Amino acid sequence: MALARATGAAMGKRVIDATDTPGFVVNRCNRPFGGEALRVVSERLADPALVDRICRLGGGFRMGPFELMDLVGVDVNLAVAESFHTLSYGEPRWRPSPLAARMVAAGLLGRKTGEGWYRYDGGRPHRPDDTPPPLPTPVHHRGVAQIAGDTMLAAELRGLAAAAGWEVVSPADVAPAAPAIAIDAGAGPDEAPIQGGHRVLLCAEGPLHALDPAGGAAGFHALPPLGPGGLVELTRTETTADSTAAAAEAFFASLHLHTAWVGDAPGLVLGRIVAQLVNEAAFALGEGVAAAADIDDGMVLGLNHPRGPLGWGDLIGLDHVLLILDGLHDHYREDRYRAAPRLRALVDEGRLGTMTGAGFLEHEG
Repeated sequence: MALARATGAAMGKRVIDATDTPGFVVNRCNRPFGGEALRVVSERLADPALVDRICRLGGGFRMGPFELMDLVGVDVNLAVAESFHTLSYGEPRWRPSPLAARMVAAGLLGRKTGEGWYRYDGGRPHRPDDTPPPLPTPVHHRGVAQIAGDTMLAAELRGLAAAAGWEVVSPADVAPAAPAIAIDAGAGPDEAPIQGGHRVLLCAEGPLHALDPAGGAAGFHALPPLGPGGLVELTRTETTADSTAAAAEAFFASLHLHTAWVGDAPGLVLGRIVAQLVNEAAFALGEGVAAAADIDDGMVLGLNHPRGPLGWGDLIGLDHVLLILDGLHDHYREDRYRAAPRLRALVDEGRLGTMTGAGFLEHEG
C-alpha cells in the first residue's frame, strides 16, 4: 500500500483510499449523474439536450450526463450499471435503465459509432455552443419582489434581485407597493405565506401540482451557488396562469439568469440529479467506503465535477437536499430515493451545512 501510494504521489496525483467495493469511490458516487438523467428523460420531463444544458449552465458541469455517456460509450455505461446492480444483489439506486438498453440494442453507442444521444459526423460539433444569458435592461427600480425562505437559495436570490433593481421584501414586511412577484424559496412552516403578485413556488418537497393543486402558480428550482449566467428551471401545470409563467421567466431573466422549462417533479431536473449525487456520497461515507475529503477530491479531480458532492450538499443545505429526496420518495414510492442514514442523522442533529457551520464537513465563519 505504501509503495502504491508513493507511486501515485510520484506521478503528481492525489491518492485516496477506498474499501474494496463496486466502483470504489468515484465510479460509485457518480452513478446518479447518468442514472437519474436517464430517469428524467424516460419520464419525458426533459430531453437529453435540455438535461445536458441544465447540468452545464445550472450546475457548472463541463459536460452533461448524455454527452458523457456518448464519450465513454453507451454500451460501456450500461455494462457498468448492470455490474453494479448484480454485485449489489439488486440495489434500487443502481437499477439499469431500459432506455439505455434500447440505445445499445439499436447500436447507438455514442461517438465511436457516430451516433448516440447526439450525432457525430463530418467533424461538426454535436451541439451548438451555449448562448450567453439575457442581458438585463438597466432599470433603477423594477418594483417589489417578495422572497420568502431562510435557505441559501433564498439568500442568493435576494442578493441578485436587489442588485438588479428590485425592492426585495419578505412576507412579514410592510411593502411600499404591492409585490409584482412573490417567490417562495423555501419558506418554513412558521413564516408568513407569500401573497400578492404572481406566485412562484420552489419545487423541492413535491411537484407543483401537489404544492398548488388547481392553483395558478408557476414552479421553479435552482441550486446554489447561483450567480449571473446561471440557470433556473421553471415548470407549470395546466392551471398555471400564462401571465404568471411569463412573469417568472422575466423575473429570472432580469437577474441575468438562463431559464429552462421542464416537466413537473420534485427537484425538477438538476435538483434531483445533485440530490442523488449527495445521497450516494452519504451512503458511501456512512458505509466507510472513503473519508469525506477523499470522496469530494475524487469527484473533483477524478471526474472534473464542479465541486464535491458532500461539500455541495453542505452549500445547498442538507435539509434542502433531504426535502428533495423525501419528496421524490413520496412521489414515486420507490426505495431508489430513500435518504442515506448519515444524511438524515445530520439534519436531525441540526448540522445543515454551510449556514450552520457544520454538515458533512466543518465550515469556519
